[in-house]
Amino acid sequence: MPHPLIARVGLVFVLFLLVLPAPAQDDERLLQQARELAQSALIVDTHVDVPYRIHGQWADVTAATDDGDFDAPRARAGGLNAPFMSIYLPWHSEHDGTATALANALIDQVEAIAARAPRQFTMAYSSADVRQAFKDGKIALPLGMENGAAIQGDLDLLEHFHRRGIRYITLTHSRANHIADSSYDPVAMWQGLSPFGRELVSAMNDLGMIVDISHVSDAAFHEAVQISRAPLVATHSSVRHFTPGFERNMSDAMIQALAEGGGIIMINFGSSFLTAAANQWQQQFSAARDNLLSQLGSDNDDDPRVQAFTQSYRSKHPYPYATVADVADHIDHVVKLVGIEHVGIGSDYDGVGDSLPSGLKDVTTYPNLVAELLRRDYSEADVRKVLGENFMRVWARIEAMAGAD
Repeated sequence: MPHPLIARVGLVFVLFLLVLPAPAQDDERLLQQARELAQSALIVDTHVDVPYRIHGQWADVTAATDDGDFDAPRARAGGLNAPFMSIYLPWHSEHDGTATALANALIDQVEAIAARAPRQFTMAYSSADVRQAFKDGKIALPLGMENGAAIQGDLDLLEHFHRRGIRYITLTHSRANHIADSSYDPVAMWQGLSPFGRELVSAMNDLGMIVDISHVSDAAFHEAVQISRAPLVATHSSVRHFTPGFERNMSDAMIQALAEGGGIIMINFGSSFLTAAANQWQQQFSAARDNLLSQLGSDNDDDPRVQAFTQSYRSKHPYPYATVADVADHIDHVVKLVGIEHVGIGSDYDGVGDSLPSGLKDVTTYPNLVAELLRRDYSEADVRKVLGENFMRVWARIEAMAGAD
């Protein structure tokens, strides 16, 4: 028979456990707080690839869709207020002469989305437009051009796309173009920016357009930092600290230089941007796929033989998905390095395929990231900064600096 004192202590311990809230209840309360915060905060996601997705296979994103990462009902559920619609131009569009026409066609598609559902969506051409849409309960659709190929070395075309609503330009994409070298391209055509690229950065400053340095080489980034009078933005990049050797992400020194100029890094949700394991998987898969394409004498990823290879490869080598916590780790790193004011979200929804982290599979899931940040003791005010207020501050500053000497 246990000693009476031991029995009494045991009873007290059991009663203590009974009054403790269950972890599941804690998690549910936190998630509910996160859902409420996501619905009340201004959420700006600076990179969503809807236009190119529906260009290849049309879908009515004003209603629920069966595939993809974005549609109106899901955006509402996740609290998304201002997804920058990416006017994505493949690298080869510069070489085959299709870039300018494709850019105009994709802008037409976004305008059609807003026209079909004017009670849900509205085009947005300024930071003030986004705030007005938020007040009106509408989803704003600002535009960003991913790859400046459509400019064709002609500042008149820059002004044309500014009139059409383009508010940022990602200077290049997966290969060097006439503007800048790419982080993905082993051939450094310009050793940074081209002569026209340097001219373009200044012209964009004059127009109040955001210079997006995602995708550019390190040399091109550092040159842009020196030239630009306005803050720079990485609209969909992550932190190289977690993916050593992956130039597409930003090094600590680059993030510091970006912040010193008043700029901001928007964290990409693709798993290969977030963890070394997923990044290594992607490199190994890409090498194997490229070898197959070489054997086939093709560059078509849609070739049924390539699709069958991809399915078989993933079956044999399961993809190591990142998690919501990994995204929060990248945000934490930037905050510790340069402060809370220089980080936001640029998910790359509809742009990174089946590589999104567990818990962040589509635009309904922003509350999961909010809950993780709250769990890490971020204040609601700081979470609002990450969700959109930081970017809005930077964008308004770029607009205010337009034309400044």
